[in-house]
Amino acid sequence: MESGDNSKKALAEALNALLADYYALYLKTKNFHWHITGPNFREYHLLFDEQATELIATTDLVAERVRKLGQYTLTSIGSIAATQRIKDHDSTSTDAAMMLKELHADNETLITALKAAKDFADEAGDNATDGLLDDWTDQAEQRAWFLAATIGNA
Repeated sequence: MESGDNSKKALAEALNALLADYYALYLKTKNFHWHITGPNFREYHLLFDEQATELIATTDLVAERVRKLGQYTLTSIGSIAATQRIKDHDSTSTDAAMMLKELHADNETLITALKAAKDFADEAGDNATDGLLDDWTDQAEQRAWFLAATIGNA
């Protein structure tokens, strides 16, 4: 196998890890959207839904980049669970402040992973993926900023 093939495979693996993280963060964000209560219910309910919508929309773009590299994507909930770095959150009674803090931390984790994936895109000479990673990083930074600003107001 040529080094170019190896670098594309490594990039695809990094993208699949991101794909798992996007799904995990999406589901956690929806969990919080469904279970938020308290005086800021409407604001947080809408914020979480808006962020979840952006997360799920990105999953298809990530998966299609993997396929364009000639590799296979994750195929099931099990493959997501085996690959994700974002931790699940199964509680339905988490308070709003903790929800905001956890989503902020998870978006920061995602930002770190997105930036790390850029190294793989550079090594593979994949300018298209490199540019998309910049866009996805900007989106994650905006989500983190909104959450951080909301935490400051909580």
